[in-house]
Amino acid sequence: MALTKAKKAEKVAQLAHELEGSTSAIIGTFAKLTVAQDFELRKTVRAAGGRYRVLKNKLAARAAQGSKIEAALQGLKGVSSVAYTSGDPVALAKALSTWVGDNAEFTFKLGIIDGKVITVEEVKQLATMPGKEEIFSKLLFLINAPAQRLATVINATGRDLAVVINQAVEKNKFSGAQAPEAAEPAPVAEQAAETPAAATEPAPAAEPAAAEVSGGEAEAPAAE
Repeated sequence: MALTKAKKAEKVAQLAHELEGSTSAIIGTFAKLTVAQDFELRKTVRAAGGRYRVLKNKLAARAAQGSKIEAALQGLKGVSSVAYTSGDPVALAKALSTWVGDNAEFTFKLGIIDGKVITVEEVKQLATMPGKEEIFSKLLFLINAPAQRLATVINATGRDLAVVINQAVEKNKFSGAQAPEAAEPAPVAEQAAETPAAATEPAPAAEPAAAEVSGGEAEAPAAE
């Protein structure tokens, strides 16, 4: 049943809205797909962060105008379908390549990434590259690795120092450092030595008493 102009315009507007934010796409073709195969293909594309549509070539060309995947949807021939995404193009290529490996009825026509059209061979090469998540993971590892190594060294140094101190304490290695404290009471001994000297100072006071005794003896003959 032929589409009316109004229906065509509606489909073009809907597809244009879907393609508007897309940055990458893979165009394919197929001879015949079962309902089960079509369901699995759509499921595979969704799992990779994309969407899948079977296209009418002329409508697709009009809908893609002004989008980043416009160049890939111009001049298509035969049966065409598109898997498109605004996310990771590598993830989409990997998912589609895996599915196509088990479903020979589907083949690639071309692809596009950020406005650059790529060939079927380049689509296959894209599927062998690391995805964004894998690249980010490796990048974060490289960034964090020096910090982790530094933290490990610092922690190890602290542990080693604690072990050395504990061993030194157990072996009384720090006893020599306390010797000056033991010698501090020496001034007290000096004061004790000065005390007897002070106690003997009153001795000269006894000399007058001795003089008085001798004086008494001198006075005895005078009495006679």
